[in-house]
Amino acid sequence: MKISKTNIDGCFELTPRVFEDERGYFFESFNQSVFELETGAKPFFVQDNQSYSRRGVLRGLHFQKGAFAQAKLVRVLEGEVLDVAVDLRSNSATYGNIVRSVLSAENKKQLYVPRGCAHGFVTLSKTALFFYKCDNFYNHESEGGILYNDPALDIDWIIDANELLISEKDKVLPTMEEYGLTLNQE
Repeated sequence: MKISKTNIDGCFELTPRVFEDERGYFFESFNQSVFELETGAKPFFVQDNQSYSRRGVLRGLHFQKGAFAQAKLVRVLEGEVLDVAVDLRSNSATYGNIVRSVLSAENKKQLYVPRGCAHGFVTLSKTALFFYKCDNFYNHESEGGILYNDPALDIDWIIDANELLISEKDKVLPTMEEYGLTLNQE
């Protein structure tokens, strides 16, 4: 497995070695020992989540606060998404940085999103089956989010804005500024 750094500290893209033949394929999707050795991170995953979405569905940008903060290992089992992480850790050297990665059933890539980052994705294919592991349990009172189209973030979601399907809850999330976060843009 190839593990690559991104422009967010502690956020990594994982690309597996895929073994294919006439029967199909096999790959190791996660190995704790290799992951720890390559990244220094030691997640202990306690919850798996899965969602099914059609083209244009945008979910995010979400995070869990405080004692319920979550690191996630995300991947696509069917279809293709644009996956996005935003570093919200004010004490991080990469605070405010954004990672955009196309994850698909075809490329089998995964993204490890550390605690303290907002996360979201948009479905690029007709449908997508999205799967992720979390290192902490979900807690409704600890959920937070940043508006997907916050001008301060200027995220290119690839899909035209009039094609996006967004929950009412996600349409009214605060901007970075409204949430009390500011970006150091020099």
